[in-house]
Amino acid sequence: MAKRTLVRAAAVLGAASLALAGCSSDSGDESASGGDGAAASATTVTTDCTPEEATAGTTPSTAPLKIGTLLPDTGSLSFLGPPMVAGTQLGVNDVNAAGGVLGQPVQLIPGDSGDTTTDTANSTVDRELAAGTQVIVGAASSSVSLKVIDKVASAGVVMFSPANTSDQFVCYADKGQYFRTAPTDVLQAQAVSQLISDDGGQRVSVLALNDPYGTGLADNIVKNLADAGIPEDQIQKIIYDPNAQSFNSEIDQVKDFAPDAVAVVGFEESAKIITRMHEVGIGPSDGMKVYGVDGNMGNALGEAVAPPLLDGMQGTTPLTDVGPAFQDRLKGINGALIDFNYAGESYDAVVVSALAAEAAKSTAGRDIAANINNVTEGGTPCTSYQECLPLVQAGTDIDYNGVTGKLDFSDAGEPSIGSYGKMKFGADNKLTTDGYIVVGE
Repeated sequence: MAKRTLVRAAAVLGAASLALAGCSSDSGDESASGGDGAAASATTVTTDCTPEEATAGTTPSTAPLKIGTLLPDTGSLSFLGPPMVAGTQLGVNDVNAAGGVLGQPVQLIPGDSGDTTTDTANSTVDRELAAGTQVIVGAASSSVSLKVIDKVASAGVVMFSPANTSDQFVCYADKGQYFRTAPTDVLQAQAVSQLISDDGGQRVSVLALNDPYGTGLADNIVKNLADAGIPEDQIQKIIYDPNAQSFNSEIDQVKDFAPDAVAVVGFEESAKIITRMHEVGIGPSDGMKVYGVDGNMGNALGEAVAPPLLDGMQGTTPLTDVGPAFQDRLKGINGALIDFNYAGESYDAVVVSALAAEAAKSTAGRDIAANINNVTEGGTPCTSYQECLPLVQAGTDIDYNGVTGKLDFSDAGEPSIGSYGKMKFGADNKLTTDGYIVVGE
């Protein structure tokens, strides 16, 4: 199969034609823990590289495939955990129903990632590596992934995130063992910028938390808005400490700037930010055009802010039109689900890993990694494990188009196409999906 050289600049330049996931520091630990906002915002991470790719070993393994999870049961992203856990479980169920991997059922070993304030992720990874996992699905947070990626890669285990969007992973020295089904923030920035520009935004403030996810996405939003024709002096970027007691100073700066649009790149602290924006008269319900991203555009934000303060707030999250049938199947795993963010990405991470193991005729982590990109692009299209499995077993080169649609992984082990839901809060602080934005094609 022909391999493509990653040209990340193309995704950025694509924003110039618009109508209109974090990479602030070379040290993931520093930026994840807060650090200096000004320094973080000034640091860039290159995405112009030849990514490392795994090489299959010389001794295939026929041991049962064990998939561990590193997903947020606790911590600041715990609201994202349930749909990802359900998607992973459903993926394992479907793989096993179709015959498993190398004729054996896949074993699922669940684990909590916590967040950057704890060492939960390291403890989980240690336990799962000791149990012999060959694939770990997670983490959700880019900062958490950066805490454990070296350990996982050095063990020859696949790390497959359904939700990391930081650009820092594009060129990361991961021995070719890291993959993700979530599109990079280079693509989400295009989608957010398109929303802002379509609404007529001409003077924009960007508020972003100080971690690899926040600063990377903020940098890309600013670049895309500038590429779309907004003068640089009409764009304000403020990097904040997500653990601060208040955000009054930052919001005062926004008010003084007098924007006609505000993008908030954050997690659970976004509730405090939106509440304070309303107190000074620049919240969504006050008429300000406010935009969120995947880190905060969930019903958890609606529950944390008094109605109707979110009324009219829009934003993006990696989302494809998976349809009610898939959502119903997820509810069969967890009947309490109200959000489905990253459920499809988690499901596809499992199926792609299983197909790669079948293609390798081995469940060794390095063998799986060497085949992941290949099963997502350039071959005979198929859309389920049940459909793809006999093709792979017959030696056919496949192109798995999953629940999340076309994946077409680049050499960096990530989708080259990003589909985003256009999300909007109503007066009841409930989210609805108002169509989709597809970028990067």
